[in-house]
Amino acid sequence: MDPQAAFGLSPETNGKAIFSLVSGILFIILPFSIVAVIFGYLALSEIRKSPGRFTGRGLAITGIVLGYVGVACIIGFFGLGIYGIREESRRSAQGVGTVIEKRAIDKRAAENSVVASVRSLNAAEIAYSQAHHNAGYTCSIEDLNKAWGVDHDIASGRSHGYVFSLQDCKSAKPAGPIVKYRVVAYPEASGNAAQAAYCSDESDVIRTAKSGLAQDCLNKGVLLPQNDVNHPAKWEEDSSD
Repeated sequence: MDPQAAFGLSPETNGKAIFSLVSGILFIILPFSIVAVIFGYLALSEIRKSPGRFTGRGLAITGIVLGYVGVACIIGFFGLGIYGIREESRRSAQGVGTVIEKRAIDKRAAENSVVASVRSLNAAEIAYSQAHHNAGYTCSIEDLNKAWGVDHDIASGRSHGYVFSLQDCKSAKPAGPIVKYRVVAYPEASGNAAQAAYCSDESDVIRTAKSGLAQDCLNKGVLLPQNDVNHPAKWEEDSSD
C-alpha cells in the first residue's frame, strides 16, 4: 500500500499531468504538442502505479488529446505549405511556358511577315521594270516605293526587327537595263541565330539561312518550299551548312 494512502493523506494532483495539460493548451507550437503527449503518458503511468497517491488522470488524457491535435494541425500546416510552394512553382512554370510560347508565336508571325515583305519587294521590282524598260530593275527601295507604293515600314528599310536591302544590281551589257538584283532581309541584331535571314532575286525564289546572316543566305541559303512560305520556322537547314 502506498504510504500516503495508508496515513489517510489526500492524493495530490500529478505534476506531469498538469504539465501535459498546459503543454497541450499550447499545442499550436510543435515542441509543446510533443511534450504534452509524452508527459501525459508518463503521468498516466505514475497514476496507475500509485493508486490513491496521485490524481489528474483526466488532466493527462486531455493533455494527450490536445497534443495529438497539435501534431495533426502542424502536419496539416506543413502539408498546406508544401502544397502551396508546389502550386506556386507550377504556376511559375506555366507562366514561363506561356511567355516562351508567346515569344515563339511572335517570332513566327514576324518571320511570316518578313517573307511576305520579300515577296512584295519582288512584285514591286517586276512592276518597276515593266514601267521602266530602259532602266530595268532598281536597287533603290525608294524608287520602288514611288512606283509601287510599298509598305511604309519596308520603305524605311526596317520592319519587324529586320533590315531590308536591295543590292547586286547588274545589267546584261554596258549601259543596258538592269536584269539582275538581290533582295535580303536579315535581323537587326547582327548574327542573331534565333532569327533566320531571307533573300531572293529576280527569279522570285526565296531562300533562308538559319544563321541570320545575309551573306550566308546569298551564298548557301536553303530554298524555302512553297508550302512553307507561311510557316518559315519549319524549314530544314541544308546539310551543307
